[in-house]
Amino acid sequence: MTTVGETQAAPTLDAAEVLRRVEQLHRLVDAHGEEGDREGRLAEPVVEALFDSGAVSVFTPRALGGAEMTPRQAMDLFRVLSHADPSAGWVTMALGLATGLAGAFFDADTARELFRTPRLGIAGQGTRPGRAVPVPGGHRISGEWAFASGIKHATHLHTAATDTGTGENRFFIVPVEQVTFIENWDVLGLRGTGSIDYTLEDLFVPSNHSYPSLSTEPVTGGDLYRIGIGNFASINHGGWALGVGRRLLDELSAAVRAKAGRPGSQAESDAFHEQYAGAEVRLRAAGALLYEVWEEIEATLAAGKRIPLRLETLNRVALNNATWSVHGIAQFVYRNCGTAALRSGTIQRLFRDVHGGTQHISSSPVILQAAGRELAGLAEGQRWVHFTLK
Repeated sequence: MTTVGETQAAPTLDAAEVLRRVEQLHRLVDAHGEEGDREGRLAEPVVEALFDSGAVSVFTPRALGGAEMTPRQAMDLFRVLSHADPSAGWVTMALGLATGLAGAFFDADTARELFRTPRLGIAGQGTRPGRAVPVPGGHRISGEWAFASGIKHATHLHTAATDTGTGENRFFIVPVEQVTFIENWDVLGLRGTGSIDYTLEDLFVPSNHSYPSLSTEPVTGGDLYRIGIGNFASINHGGWALGVGRRLLDELSAAVRAKAGRPGSQAESDAFHEQYAGAEVRLRAAGALLYEVWEEIEATLAAGKRIPLRLETLNRVALNNATWSVHGIAQFVYRNCGTAALRSGTIQRLFRDVHGGTQHISSSPVILQAAGRELAGLAEGQRWVHFTLK
């Protein structure tokens, strides 16, 4: 592995400092949550703050001026932002991942050039690949992709396509101006992410602006990039779920306290107390499992070893558990907030956003079924390829 550390002039961000800055954004991000939900995109003051704080550089190599956070540091960041506004947390993880991976896996010269882009942000889609026809000097890309979270705040697109000559799936990075947007973001939750569809038609992409989707040996950066893109899902979506779950319980607690002393108040209900305690334990247990798994993965990588199959399986199980634990918490909060949850407002928006998050492929029942097969010892010789065990 080589590094561009000696030749890159970009200042390095300190991960702890980035997290401190992000923690100070809660009031701003929260205040614009309703606007983002209404407009189908994050408010510009929020976008500006996310870039200025270094949050979008969460996975960008330090040699390119990024924070290059450890997995657990990144989960902390996503928890904080998603607690303030689920859509802001979701957009940050989407932009942060695609941007960081391009920096890690592009050749050093191309990465340096790309990261000179003002307010660089890469969005896009890595599933259901399009078509990449090899031609001299690169590929011609065609296809239609869905759910490009953060696309309305991006300078470039990260998009998956299959090389028709080799059958290899690759990620291609193209300027957003070369993409055709499909304004179809009419959804139940996560409206503020603006995760619209997009198309490319016979677009030429140079060879040095793509890399294999299964890349695990970075050109620039350290152990973080050896985990493979499929393992990033629990950092991103797991941290997101934990932040939203915490906000839901905080909102319920505040609502109950505000009605304390009224006849029939939940504040005096032993049954409610018991259920709230159960929800609190469920959220904390989900977080404990996620962080435990990532502590073990980080130690494995630091020792120069590959992540074993069982640990990759546990990683996917931990994400599934976090996602669906928070889904149960959302149901509990909705039931106990009555008409306050039914009406437009923070609790209703959080409830809808949770139901948007549960639909992501990384938390689908199919993954849990495959994980159960491996945990039962029925997947000898198989491996995880993104979200499939084969």
